[in-house]
Amino acid sequence: MGKIHTYIRTTMVSGLVLLISSCSNTKYLNEGEMLFTGAEVKIESDSIPRKEQKELKENLEENLTPKPNSSFLGLRPKLFFYNITKEPEKDKGLRYWMKYRLGEEPVLLQDVDREFNREILVNYAENKGYFNATASYDTISKNKKAEIHYTVNPGAQYKLGLVEYEKDTTLINTEIQKLTDKSLLQTGEPFDLDVIKAERERIDRNLKERGFYYFSPENILVQADSTVSNDHRVDLNVKLKDNTPQLAKEQFTIDKVIVFPNYSMDEVKLGRYGIPMHIDTLSGYTYENIYVVDHENKFKPKIFDRALYFKTGDLYNRSNHNLSLSRLINLGVFKFVKNEFVVSDSVNQKFDAYYLLTPRELQSLRLEALGRTNSANYAGSELNLNWTHRNIFRGAEQLKVAVFGAFDVQMGGPKDAANIFRAGANAQLSIPRIVAPFRFQSSSAFVPRTNISIGYEFMNRTELYTLNNFNASFGYVWKENERKEHDLKILDITYISPANITEKFDSISANNPFMQRIVEPQLIFGPVYSYTYTNTMLPKKNTIYYRGRLDLAGNLAGLISGGNAKEGNQKEIFDVPFSQYAKIENDFRFYHKLNDKNSIATRLIAGVAYPYGNSEYIPFSRQFFIGGSNSIRAFRARTLGPGSFDPRTLDNAFFFDQSGDIKLELNAEYRLNLFNFLNMAVFADAGNIWLVNEDPDRPGGKFSKNWLDEIAVGAGLGLRMDFSILILRLDLAMPLRVPYFEKGDRWAFDKIDFGNSDWRKDNLILNIAIGYPF
Repeated sequence: MGKIHTYIRTTMVSGLVLLISSCSNTKYLNEGEMLFTGAEVKIESDSIPRKEQKELKENLEENLTPKPNSSFLGLRPKLFFYNITKEPEKDKGLRYWMKYRLGEEPVLLQDVDREFNREILVNYAENKGYFNATASYDTISKNKKAEIHYTVNPGAQYKLGLVEYEKDTTLINTEIQKLTDKSLLQTGEPFDLDVIKAERERIDRNLKERGFYYFSPENILVQADSTVSNDHRVDLNVKLKDNTPQLAKEQFTIDKVIVFPNYSMDEVKLGRYGIPMHIDTLSGYTYENIYVVDHENKFKPKIFDRALYFKTGDLYNRSNHNLSLSRLINLGVFKFVKNEFVVSDSVNQKFDAYYLLTPRELQSLRLEALGRTNSANYAGSELNLNWTHRNIFRGAEQLKVAVFGAFDVQMGGPKDAANIFRAGANAQLSIPRIVAPFRFQSSSAFVPRTNISIGYEFMNRTELYTLNNFNASFGYVWKENERKEHDLKILDITYISPANITEKFDSISANNPFMQRIVEPQLIFGPVYSYTYTNTMLPKKNTIYYRGRLDLAGNLAGLISGGNAKEGNQKEIFDVPFSQYAKIENDFRFYHKLNDKNSIATRLIAGVAYPYGNSEYIPFSRQFFIGGSNSIRAFRARTLGPGSFDPRTLDNAFFFDQSGDIKLELNAEYRLNLFNFLNMAVFADAGNIWLVNEDPDRPGGKFSKNWLDEIAVGAGLGLRMDFSILILRLDLAMPLRVPYFEKGDRWAFDKIDFGNSDWRKDNLILNIAIGYPF
């Protein structure tokens, strides 16, 4: 305990020194300099509701510049590191990193243009309809620190009165009149310059869908008149500018579609392909109204017919323009995709569409060496050799072949736990279309794909057994949009063949059917479907991620054969009983952004697998597992469950092999950015796995009405170093509730003893991982 107390005292003293040092940043200032500590806006108005005042105040403060030095708990550690680090001689090295990456240059009062900010506040208020706004400022200084107080008197906010769209007989005006029923400018709404800009962009967006390629939002003029009444109302008149170019008023159709699939910037410099130029000089060919210039004959023209949504005679629209570009990019075979429209007939308003495509390297070879560790006390390495051909049959088909080898060695923990060696190879052919006897129509920007894969893995658990794993699949992947993805494997086959089962394993598992099932031959086949929805890529305060998966194995074969394992009528294929079960799993995540530095992340996992017909049990490889660095981090991987079963009663070699048919897991994290690349998390995990059927060798493992009493709970702290190219994660967790302890004694708060080395060894679990857990 003495050492613990010494450590605590040392930590407190160090923290106090850092606190004092951080607070004395002003001692580094020169004579006459003052540290800028922030600005505040005060709204003075009797006519604006408090909620509206609060929102206006926040928006006004957001527009002030510059921002003061970042702070943490009232301190400015980044400024502190800048001040204590000498000026580096070079723009690299530790000193440069300390001063300009870890540190932050002081923001001084002299850096603040107070009059400029005052004008910004007035302009913003007027843009939001407060036409008679005024603002003033006052500087408060003390002890070489200064803050600025701005006072804004916005006056009454003007509302929209009459909104008119000026009419004439031109074609473009006729199209604009068709858009007025969905105008963003509505009588009675507050005057808002941002809404006016959005309305101009809406009109422009819709006109581009109607063939007006050369139109621009700047061609629209919105005239405001606030003198028509005395009740703070402003009338708007929306019209085309008088100087709008004639080309912007024309509605264009597609004349010719020309594709250069081997385009490069050098060819432009050399003038090989001049644009525009006559098609008959390009030495290409026509396929389905698309002219292809492919002198090297690298690509089948069908891929362009599927990807391009423009045909000769089509009215130009922006949706098909963007859709074509996106699908060309999603083929995965072109590094750069460029599109140009050149007027070919100005009288009849026609232009040619040129697609200038720069291919990627069609073949690549990559060697990867990985190191890893996990909470089950295993450390290991993996070596992968990957070869990719992105255009194997000239139709943008991707062939990927990988060969790998890996080993995991037990480092401490239960003795006699077997080391693991894995090796294998796999190949996947991805075809950029749906290969099926039916026609599949997709208007998505993402190219649908047919995937065919085959693989083999050899796994040797030293001194115990060897498993040969053969797998193959055929299926489709398609995306409705960037948020929704479907993955349907029409057939997913796995065949597991055991070998080299040792006498040691036989003696350990002689009286344990659960262990024996690990090395049983397994034949699993059937469809697998998964659906993913996510909007986490959007800049929203609340975002979600959901992935659902349905696995139906042996259903048709079981129905035809009439197999029934419980009645001793189990059917076989090639002398191996085939598995029959239904499995569903759901992964739901919710992210709430508090501000730029703070967020909350939560995850719920729920799944169930039910064996029937030809199977009495779920195959070991298809069961659920829990624990580890991406699950309940206070328990080592696969050492928890099922239910209240105590896995410590098993032989050490199988301590890490607990599995179940039902899984429930809940995780929550509070994530905080400390500074730059360093992030911290406070987390809690809860959950368990259970069995569908009773297992006499694992008492307490079956799911029952007492499932809530068998939930495991863990919590901890984590550090995450975000280096952009990778995120290194360190999570230290401890169990708060252990389901295999005696009833009434499962909460572990009273057992926490940081001063006890044995307790720390058994209960503090360090998880080292790459990336976030969810």
